[in-house]
Formats: sequence, structure tokens, C-alpha cells
Amino acid sequence: MKLKPFTLAFTACAVGLFCLQAAAQNTDYPQRAVRIVVPFAAGGSTDVVARVLADKLAAEMKQPFVVDNRAGASGNIGADIVAKAPADGYTLLMATTGILAINEYLYKNMTYKARDFAPVSYTSLISNILVVGPSVPATNVAELVALAKAKPGTLSFASSGAGSSTHLSGELFKAMTGTELLHVPYKGSPQAITDVIAGQVTMLFDNAPSSMPFIKDGKLKALAVTSKKRLPILPNVPTVEEAGVTGYESLSWSGIVAPAGTPPAVVRKLNQAIDRILKTDEVRQRFAGLGVDPVGGPPEAFSQQIRTESDKWGKLIKSANITIE
Repeated sequence: MKLKPFTLAFTACAVGLFCLQAAAQNTDYPQRAVRIVVPFAAGGSTDVVARVLADKLAAEMKQPFVVDNRAGASGNIGADIVAKAPADGYTLLMATTGILAINEYLYKNMTYKARDFAPVSYTSLISNILVVGPSVPATNVAELVALAKAKPGTLSFASSGAGSSTHLSGELFKAMTGTELLHVPYKGSPQAITDVIAGQVTMLFDNAPSSMPFIKDGKLKALAVTSKKRLPILPNVPTVEEAGVTGYESLSWSGIVAPAGTPPAVVRKLNQAIDRILKTDEVRQRFAGLGVDPVGGPPEAFSQQIRTESDKWGKLIKSANITIE
């Protein structure tokens, strides 16, 4: 059946009007509160970065951006919530190295995959710091390695969760130093730090933002940083490589992602707003004081970062035969 010219014109007009309305809705985003799910406990580095961004996004986009902490299962609980949320831009995830590049190699029964998210912004790069409690006799990496080798299997390292960057930093350290260390996972950095300070656990490869206040107060001893360069806020603390572990580097990064299928216009609007925020002197200075490097850039660059890191950590996990039931 052939449609009459009037019918064709009306149909084309209706389709065009629908597209214009959809585009207008995306352009007007957000029209209500936006939730940023942080899949770890409050007070950790991921939470700190998320709250800085939420505050600035609310001012920039004239709607509330609310941080919702959903800790547990190495970030998998919070990530699963966002993966299954409506793809409308009103539920976002403060994702990490573990969630996007590590967990799928560790867990046999994952309820989500990295492909279930649309990358929005590669927000921050964070060096981990190798810290020990005040009761640990080691004052540098060489002494810590010697202590571990003298007492195989008796020293332990905490992490903010199995599969997190703090966990894999420890596993990489074990592999490259030939030491036997017991991994003790927690639901976030705050609990891990508490037990390291108390002497319940020997060491922690912690994200800089959450450990810095305790280092400044003398409650934790910083032995080395996991990046290739020293941190400006800890100029006298060497890198792990400088301390004798040649080739060692382990960085933690985070970024905002949305459920896959989120309209490109919404993703771009969020990306551009976050980019502007990350370039402000106020945020850059605040991040620098925490040991965080703001990154930014287009969603495509974030996608490439995820692929590169996934390849790196996937190889380590397989070679070390690390599994989590």
C-alpha cells in the first residue's frame, strides 16, 4: 500500500518533531537530581574524588548531584546497581581500576562486564603509597623485604577490597620481590588503615588521598610510592623502583561511567562539564594536596585507558593464578 503525499509529510514531520524533542531533553539534562554511586565506603580516595566532583557538578549544572555509598564485594555491588539502572544519565558510577579492568579476571560469576558501562570521563590518576604501622621495625623497602623473607608468610598486607588496585599493588610487589605476604581484604581504606595503625596488619598499598592525613599525623610510615615519579606532597619518599624494585609501577585511577546506552548527548554534556571542573585552579590545587592528578579528556580516551589497563592486569592475574570465589 502506497502512502499519500500528505501522510508521508505528516509522518516525516512527526518523526522530526520526536527527534527534536529527544534532542531538547538531552540538551536540558539534568532536570532532576543525579546519583553518583561510590562502590566503596565513605572516606576512601574514590569517595573523596566523587564528593569534590559532585559538589562542583551541582553548581555547574544547577541540579543536585548526590553521592551514594554502596560498599561491598570489591566494588561489585555498587557497580551492578549502576549497570542495571536506566540509561538516562541520572545514575552514574565512580568507577575504579578494579571495577573496569580487574574484577572480571578475578571473579568467576560476575553480574556485570566493563561493556555494560558507557565511559564518561577519565577523572583522576592516583599513586598508591606503601605504608606501615608505627610498630613495624622497617624504615624502608629494603628492610621490609628483608623482614618478609626472614619470616615467610607471617607479614600481611591490607587492601580496600579483593581485586582493588590496592590489592593488585601488593600482588605485584610480592611477585617482583619474591616475598610471601598474606592478603587481608577490607570493605574500604578506612577500616584497613585502622588495623594497620593498630598493628593487626603489617602494611597497606593505599591510595594517597585516604592515607595522607595519617602520614602527616605520624600514625603511618610512608616507605615508598608506587608511581614512576615521586609525589610533590611527599618529596622525600622514594618510588618503589628507586627503593630497589626495578620496573615496579602500579597506579590507581578512577572515572565516571554511566549505564551502556546512555544518550551520547548526555555523555558529552557530562564529559564537557567535568573537563571544565578538572581544569579549574581550585580543583587542581585541592587534588594536588591529596596526591591526585586530574586527567580529563574525551570519553574515547577513557575507553582506551580501560582497554590498556585491562590487558596489563589480566596478564598479571593469570600468571600469578589469582582467583576469588
